[in-house]
Amino acid sequence: MRSYRDLFRTPEFTPLFLSSAALTAAQTMSGLALATLVYRQTASPLLSALSMFGPSLAHVLGASLFLSAADRLPPRAAIAGAALSFAAVTAVLALPGLPVVAVFAILLVKGLVASVGGGVRWGLLNEILPKDGYLLGRSVFNMMNGVMQIAGYATGGVLVAFLSPRTSLLLAAGLYATAAAAALLGLTRRPPRATGRPSVRATWRANALLWSSAPRRHVYLGLWLPNGLIVGCESLYVSYAPDAAGTLFACAALGMLAGDITVGRLVPPRHRRRLATPLLLLLATPYLPLALHPPVAVAAVLVTVASAGFGASLVQQERLMDLTPSALSGHALGLHSSGMLTLQGVCAAPAGGLAQLTSPAAAMTALAVASVAATLLLAATAPGRRAAVPA
Repeated sequence: MRSYRDLFRTPEFTPLFLSSAALTAAQTMSGLALATLVYRQTASPLLSALSMFGPSLAHVLGASLFLSAADRLPPRAAIAGAALSFAAVTAVLALPGLPVVAVFAILLVKGLVASVGGGVRWGLLNEILPKDGYLLGRSVFNMMNGVMQIAGYATGGVLVAFLSPRTSLLLAAGLYATAAAAALLGLTRRPPRATGRPSVRATWRANALLWSSAPRRHVYLGLWLPNGLIVGCESLYVSYAPDAAGTLFACAALGMLAGDITVGRLVPPRHRRRLATPLLLLLATPYLPLALHPPVAVAAVLVTVASAGFGASLVQQERLMDLTPSALSGHALGLHSSGMLTLQGVCAAPAGGLAQLTSPAAAMTALAVASVAATLLLAATAPGRRAAVPA
């Protein structure tokens, strides 16, 4: 599979793409609106950061207890059901007077559902595309994520500024419902990829099998640690520049889009495998000058350049699929997604706490230094690359 045209000619790729696009736009709009709402209520960088990225912490529970469902549920029903549940809880979050404790309880439930939904979605993508098409397909999804995040954050920023965060939340709920409709109408019924009932024991067994391979462990850590620390930086955009947070998020999405186009479409496969470490270093180093408190315009340029480094995840996911049996593809990708989002939530907490003790700029720089250190350590401890796919 060599072109984007080939991708969109593949049956079911387009409806999965459209459903995911609506889902991403809804997530960005609702995340910015909720973070702004919480920050206005509490004036706390920590609570604002956690309201936007804290739901990711629930993914560690989902990955530990429910992830076996990613390969054991019918994909169409699971994707549509998850989107409908997101629509319902986002509408509830728009209710006036909702206590902050209730907000985080609702976000916990949302995170648990999302931990399984990501595995279902990416497992289905791996199923409907030929083996040589996964990286190109995932790069298109990542590019779509970048475009939808730019549009979502820009639209959300306008809605928050000129209307209200609650209005933005209600519109996001409508987008979630649209994502569910696209899945129901466009995807066909498929049997689950694996047999048996979802269970905690099956989840633990598959997690143990995936984690038993040293090359796979290294790939997972590379997908989780440097990325999570930089998303901790992103969680502070609202407190760093309350009136321009939407701009910073949009610039980050633009940089991610550029990185995904470059890695997924322009870089030849023979060179791509060597780019993971340089891209992860690019992801962190532009945040270091933020300690000098540059103007927002300069910060926006730095954020754009840094986010091109997110293209490293495409290289790492291709390696992960090379190391994973096809029957566990959904579970493996769900574990990647859940672990990544969990680390993002974990890193948002100390980022917010450090920002309260020092400043958002100082906290962002500290997390960037930690990301550089994690990348260099992973590069120094990489196992041999001649591993075959474990059984």
